[in-house]
Amino acid sequence: MNEEEKSRDEMAEEESFAELLRESSIKAVRFNPGQKVKARVVSISSDWVFIDLGAKSEGYLDAKEFLDEEGRLSVAAGELIEAYFLSADDNQMRFTTRIAGGEAGRYYLEDAWQNGIPVEGLVEKEVKGGFEIRIAGGLRGFCPFSQMGLQRENPKDLTGGHLDFRITLYGENGRNIVLSNRAVLEEERRKQREEQKSLLLEGARVRGTISSIHNFGAFVKIGSVDGLIPVSEIGWDRTEDINEVLKVGQEVEVVAIKLDWENDRLSFSLKRALPDPWESIEKDFPPGSRHTGTVVRLTNFGAFVSLAPGVDGLLHISKLGAGKRIRHPHEAVSKGQAIEVKIDAIDRENKRISLSPAASEQAEDQSGEDFSRYTKGSPAMGTLADLMKAKLQEKKKK
Repeated sequence: MNEEEKSRDEMAEEESFAELLRESSIKAVRFNPGQKVKARVVSISSDWVFIDLGAKSEGYLDAKEFLDEEGRLSVAAGELIEAYFLSADDNQMRFTTRIAGGEAGRYYLEDAWQNGIPVEGLVEKEVKGGFEIRIAGGLRGFCPFSQMGLQRENPKDLTGGHLDFRITLYGENGRNIVLSNRAVLEEERRKQREEQKSLLLEGARVRGTISSIHNFGAFVKIGSVDGLIPVSEIGWDRTEDINEVLKVGQEVEVVAIKLDWENDRLSFSLKRALPDPWESIEKDFPPGSRHTGTVVRLTNFGAFVSLAPGVDGLLHISKLGAGKRIRHPHEAVSKGQAIEVKIDAIDRENKRISLSPAASEQAEDQSGEDFSRYTKGSPAMGTLADLMKAKLQEKKKK
C-alpha cells in the first residue's frame, strides 16, 4: 500500500469515526416527560410545527396550538419558542406548549416545585380560606387568600383569570398542591427593585405616577418602587390641601432626595423639579421695588407676606401700626389680606426678605409735600404778619 492509499484510508476512518460520534450524540439526546426546552422553529406543515433540538434532532408540535382566535398561525419559521416534552414514538419526539394532565403534567409540576419554577394556573373559584386553581390540565391546587397578590383584592375580580404561581407544597403525587401567587410577585418586585437600585440615585430626575394621597404627603410609584413626596416638597408655595395640587393617577416629574433602600424609605421632591424662585430673586424683587402680596402668617414679631410661590417676606412688627406701637401684628393686618409692600433688603443665602408697608412710605411722602407750604418763611404764603399787612392795604384801597 503506497502512501497515497494509506492517507485515503486514514481519512475514511476519521470520517467514519466522526459520523459515529455524531450518531452517538444524537442518540444521547434524551428528554423526560414535562421537561422544558427552548427550540427554534425549522418548518411548518398544515398539521405540525417542527423544531430544532440540536445535534440534528427535531421535534414536533400540533400546529393547532399556535392558532389565534381568528384561526391564523401565530408562529413562523426561525422563531424561538418554549415547549414541554410529552413523549417519543419511533424516535419522533412530540412537544407541547400547554401542559396537560397525566404523567407529563405531574412530572412538570413536581420538577417546578423542586426547582422553584413558576406555573400558570386558572383561578376557578373561591373556596373556604382561598381559591381553587386549575393547573396542568386536570390537576388542581389551592392558594390561600394571604398568598393571592401583594394586597387583598376582591375575589370576584380574580375568578376566571390566569396567574402565575409558585408551588409551596406538592404531595400525594399531585393530589395535594398548595400554591402562592404572592411569592412570584415578590420575587419579580425584588428583581425589579435591584435593577432600579443600580439606576436610581439621589438627585436624579425621574417620572412617576401618584398612587395615593394623604395629609402628610403623596406616594409616587416609580417603576416597581413606591416613594413619598412629603407635603413640604409638594411645591415652592405652602400646600394647604394636597388634593388641590395632585390627583391619583397623575404623572409627575420628581427629584430623588433620600433613598434608604435598607429601611424601604424613599423620598422624592416635586418642587425641586420646578425652577427655584430664589435663583432670580434680585431680578424679580430688587430692593426698593414695590409689590402686592398676601399675608400668610402672623407671629409675635411680625407678619409674613407671600410675594410669589416659595417667596415670603417679613413685615416686622416695628413697621406696622402706622407709627403707633402695637402688641401684635393682628392689630394692623390680618391673614389673607392683600397688602402693598416695599422690598427693603434681600438675604438670598438664607432666603430672607425684609419688607415695609408701601402705604406708610407714601403717606410720609404726601405729608411732606402737603405741609411744606405752611412752614415758616414759605415764599408761596409768607408770614402771618405779611398776610395781615396785605389785607390792611386792600382795605385802604377800597
